[in-house]
Amino acid sequence: MSKKPTDAVQERPGRLKQIRMVAQLLRKADPKALPIVFASAAGALVVVVLIGVVFGRLWFFVPMGILTALAVGMIVFGQLAQRAQYRMLAGQPGAAVAILKNMRGGWTVTEAVSGNRNLDMVHRAVGRPGVVLVSEGPRSRVGPLLGAEKKRISRAAAQVPIYDVQVGEEEGQIPVDKLQRHLMKLPRNLKKGQVAELNDRLQALPRSMQMPKGPIPKGVKMPKGPKPRMR
Repeated sequence: MSKKPTDAVQERPGRLKQIRMVAQLLRKADPKALPIVFASAAGALVVVVLIGVVFGRLWFFVPMGILTALAVGMIVFGQLAQRAQYRMLAGQPGAAVAILKNMRGGWTVTEAVSGNRNLDMVHRAVGRPGVVLVSEGPRSRVGPLLGAEKKRISRAAAQVPIYDVQVGEEEGQIPVDKLQRHLMKLPRNLKKGQVAELNDRLQALPRSMQMPKGPIPKGVKMPKGPKPRMR
């Protein structure tokens, strides 16, 4: 069903308000970001207009330059906003799963399939590469969690590749802002039908996440049980 003209009019102010909010957050996170966006757009406009001067068709290249400048500006704006978001998430519990849930490519994400009383967690992502276990926490503590979870699902995964990725700032770990890029580089080992079948087998496994014993850090909420989510 096509949208009514009134709906489009109502959506436009909402989108503009959202862009203004993102611009304000981006300016606070990086004062140089917005000047870079405007400089990129202006540079694209100048290049296209110069091409019009060379060919003597300004009437055609000026409008094209404006459209190109808008497109370039929005692309740069989106990339810088994403980087700022990653920097804000870095170091916070649940940062990795927030990235996983917003990834494209048909991933099924189950958060906190394993964890401990220190709120170190292991999340599971199932996609074309196979199974990816993503941990959050120091290497000394998440290593045993990853090993135990990998062993737990190995029989259900059969011959499917199981990757483990540690997210963090320690040596050998992947920074949260590079997690998505890292996962997108993994080989595509499965077909879509195989991914769905694999996910069904893994979802049938009993939970391994147990309530931690001992005192819980103040001001921190315990992670909820596994909740698969398609993306």
